[in-house]
This record gives sequence, structure tokens and C-alpha cells, in this order.
Amino acid sequence: MTDPIPTDPIPTDHAPRLGFCCKFILDGPPDAFKTLKAAREATLRMNLTHATMAHLTSLAPAARRAKLEGLVRHNLGALERQVDWVAARPPIERLLRIASNVLPGYTHGIARDIYAEPEMRRLVVDGLARIGEIARAGAVRLSFHPGPFCVIASQNPNAQRNGIEELEHHAELMAMLGYGTGWHPHGAHINIHVGARDPGIAGFRDSLPRLSQTARDLLTVENDENFFGLDTVLELADAVPVVLDLHHHWVESRGEYIAPDDPRVLRVRESWRGVRPVAHISVSREGLLDGHAPDALPDFAALTEAGHNWRDLAAHSDMMWNRAVNALVARHMAWADFEIEAKSKNLASAGIAAEIAAILPAARIEAAA
Repeated sequence: MTDPIPTDPIPTDHAPRLGFCCKFILDGPPDAFKTLKAAREATLRMNLTHATMAHLTSLAPAARRAKLEGLVRHNLGALERQVDWVAARPPIERLLRIASNVLPGYTHGIARDIYAEPEMRRLVVDGLARIGEIARAGAVRLSFHPGPFCVIASQNPNAQRNGIEELEHHAELMAMLGYGTGWHPHGAHINIHVGARDPGIAGFRDSLPRLSQTARDLLTVENDENFFGLDTVLELADAVPVVLDLHHHWVESRGEYIAPDDPRVLRVRESWRGVRPVAHISVSREGLLDGHAPDALPDFAALTEAGHNWRDLAAHSDMMWNRAVNALVARHMAWADFEIEAKSKNLASAGIAAEIAAILPAARIEAAA
């Protein structure tokens, strides 16, 4: 049995939004920075960083604490600058997936005691609270997407325990950002995959009661191109909001472009229980489809017949180069926000946002802001 879904969800009324994932890429002419070092420093200033646990372990206690505090101060500052930047973008671009390494080593024994120190705890709590306030004031929708090792169901008890601990860590981060109560408040969510083929959907469902209420209220699950396609993941729609990944679905279904009026989309929408859903989009790599007409949807059958491997087709492009795919996203934005999973990050999301803003009725976008 899973916990009941709230019957009074917190609504998310806003303009259609899309955004980038985790990393910020600087844009500008080649001479925008005087030196390569200046360019690297400007990039570092906008992005989170980390240290390996092996490196932290190798340091003496005082040096380890200093290193960790320096990382935390930098990451909180970089994340605040990212959120500030997104909040200053047009309403359609106010979405950000946060990188998972905000607090390096937080769940590791080598750093746990340092994070528990009052001074460090105050630094973390105050910094994340301030970032969350900036996001809400700027109508920036936030999310996390832990790595593939974050599985809540596994035949390996250690893997399951570690996966649940990782999910709970992300839930604690969300709570410190100010999204720790209620059903996906302000659209905040932590998205994961089903995980291993065995125990699969049944194991995922059976593991839900092991999560805290905060984690349960923030959790979402997405379809993939391997064992857990959309039809399979929708078996969890009564318990967990489903994130529809259009590119994963195209690969897993071997070429279907799902339409906004598809009955399965209605089930995805219902799974969010009154909160505006999030979907994912990407497109096959530019180099792989060199010469493909940007105004025509890629034809999976034709591409595989031409010798393209489905795994290669699943890889993400740098930019959202295909205008036909972008037009499909615009249609789906009638019901969902989108995380743009392209390698050029904010450059790609800004590009598709400009295209979609021209497609969607401008008055509707501004009125919903």
C-alpha cells in the first residue's frame, strides 16, 4: 500500500516555462574575455564545483574543513547567481534544474560531522533559504534529477539503502530551499528513473512507503528508452507524478511522436494532481543527423534503415536544432513546462524559447506570468 495522494494539491499557475539543466555556459564573442584564464574564471563563477571523497579523505582535518567550507560557499554563490540569471530572463525561460553537487560529500562519513557543526549548518541553511526566496520571487521553477545510481528499488539492499539516502538528501535540500511541505509546492520536484529491470515497477511501488513524506511529496518518475517506456511507467501514475520525456519515448517506441491530445498525456497530467506537469525534451545529435532538414521531424525507421544505431539516436544534441521538434514542444506547452536536455544548456534553452515564444500567442504567455 502507498500513502494516499493529497486531495488538496498546491496549484502552480504561471506562464509556460522551459529551462536548462545544471550547468551554465557563457555566451559571447571570442574577444569577450581578455584571456583564457578570465573565461574559465567567469565560467566557474556561474557553476557549481566539487571534490572527490578520496581527496577530502587525504586532507588533514583542518584542511579538510577549510576545503569543504570553501566549496560550499562557492556553490551557494554560484547557485544564487544561476537563479538570479534565470529570474531575470523572460517568463518563458524561468525554469532551472539544479546540479546535485550543491553540498559535496554531504551524505559521506568523511564530511558528515563538518556539516553538522553549527557554523556550517547556519551557512547552508541561510544560503539555501535565500536562494529559494529569490526563486519564488522571480517565479523560477526548480528541480533536481539525481544520477542513475539513485534507485529506490533494488535486489541489492546496499544499493537500495544508498539510493534512498541520496533521494532523502535531495529532499532535505529542497526543504532548505523552502519547498519541504505540501504536494510539489511551486512545481518543485525531484525526478528519478524506475531503475533496475528487476524488481522493476512492483519494487518501485513497494519502496515508496520507505520514503519520508517530504520525499514522497517531491518525487517524480520518468520514462526511459530501455525497460521502462511510457506505457510501463504510467502503471505508477496513481502514486507518483510521471515526467514525460518525449525523446526517450521516440526512441523506445521506435519513432512515435506523441501528440498533446493522446490519452496517455491525459494520464500524465492527472498524475500531477493539480500541479502543472514537467516534461523533458532533447533531439538526436547534429553530427549524427548531418544534413537532415531542420523543418522535418527525424524519421526513426528511415534513420535505422540507413544504419544508425538506436543508442546513437538516443544521445542528446548540443542545440535544439530541429524546428519541427521545437514546434511539437510548443504544442505540448499548453499543458507542461519543459526541461531542455541539450548539451549547450542555457544557450539551447534560450534558442528554443525564442522559437516557441514566436509560436505561442504572446498575450497568453504574458497574461499567465
